[in-house]
Amino acid sequence: MKYGFKKQDLFVFGKYDPSEVVIGDPAFQNYISLEPRCIPHTRGFFANTPFGKEKVFIVERLINKVMRKHYNTGKKIQAYNIVREAFEIIEKKTKKNPLQVLVDALINSGPREGIVRLKYGGIAVPKSVDISSLRRLNIALRNICEGARRSSFKSKRSISACLADEIISASKNDSKSFAVSKKEEIERVAKSAR
Repeated sequence: MKYGFKKQDLFVFGKYDPSEVVIGDPAFQNYISLEPRCIPHTRGFFANTPFGKEKVFIVERLINKVMRKHYNTGKKIQAYNIVREAFEIIEKKTKKNPLQVLVDALINSGPREGIVRLKYGGIAVPKSVDISSLRRLNIALRNICEGARRSSFKSKRSISACLADEIISASKNDSKSFAVSKKEEIERVAKSAR
């Protein structure tokens, strides 16, 4: 292969093949990047590019979201290991490619409509609007990581086990998942504001 890479080097964590993954929602086709990478770390290359996030590998975006709060802030290697362990747990539990499970979880936990507040003469009125695909993906990633963080806080379970459970339950569209329940809540509020 070119540049001396083996085929296994382009697998995620050396195990999971991104070419097997099927994106079921056509709205996410352009926004979930499954381009294989040796190391999911672009060093902020797309940070100042408009719509640059859509070119960042989806596993790297998950790692960046895990890295956001309190104890994990700025610790990319620690977040990398958390996601790697979570993928191993997902593979053991579901016997599927964890990338496919992650993509299904993102599709199921991204809200399709939300609300904006419009001011009419000093009165704030909620108005229902459609949410763009990129924002849906951002909200889904944020809620999956937030659900894992909340379930592992003051718990004996590790963050990687909680992240794996959150991804699995979101991929099954289970309302026990924090991400799916938040999506349903956002859509319910938007439906009442139509």
